[in-house]
Amino acid sequence: MLSYLTFSMKLMSFCSVCGHSTIEKIPLGDQKIRKVCTHCGTIHYVNPKVICGALALWEDKVLLCRRAIEPRYGLWTLPAGYMELFETMEQGAARETREESEAEVEIEQLYCMYNIPRIGQIYVLFKTKIKDGFFGAGEETLESRLFEEHEIPWNDLAFPSVERTLRHYFEDRKNNIFPMHLETLGTRLDQTG
Repeated sequence: MLSYLTFSMKLMSFCSVCGHSTIEKIPLGDQKIRKVCTHCGTIHYVNPKVICGALALWEDKVLLCRRAIEPRYGLWTLPAGYMELFETMEQGAARETREESEAEVEIEQLYCMYNIPRIGQIYVLFKTKIKDGFFGAGEETLESRLFEEHEIPWNDLAFPSVERTLRHYFEDRKNNIFPMHLETLGTRLDQTG
């Protein structure tokens, strides 16, 4: 199985700026092998993707969406997705929540951040409130529901980051203190990320 970096590097056979072929080399002042255009000299960096999402709450219940897309089709997740160019992380979280659950949210705070280096991703999840209690199912969602803690479908959650965020929230809620959580998932010690 190819690593994310190896896979991404193989895709860069041609320069995205001028279309000429690229070669692998270590650019001056760098320490890593990069794809470099043989014609214009553009260095093609492969960087982590940022996923923005929301722990969306309404009357002490958590909004979860059942995925209508791969990966993890049919499993439950927090509304989240790739950050777009020219938006902030907060805007990305609100947009993804709107797209996946049709809910408008008010951002309260940055709540959880997860480094997932083995797949080149960073998850950024905000604690939010659903503005009017309205939610539905967007194109990428089979259904969405509000869950109390005892109703969470723990065995049917799509990603470890979703489970970790929910566990943090229900533990933090006991004291009504919600610190920001920063963790690394999917390391050699924890292959579940």
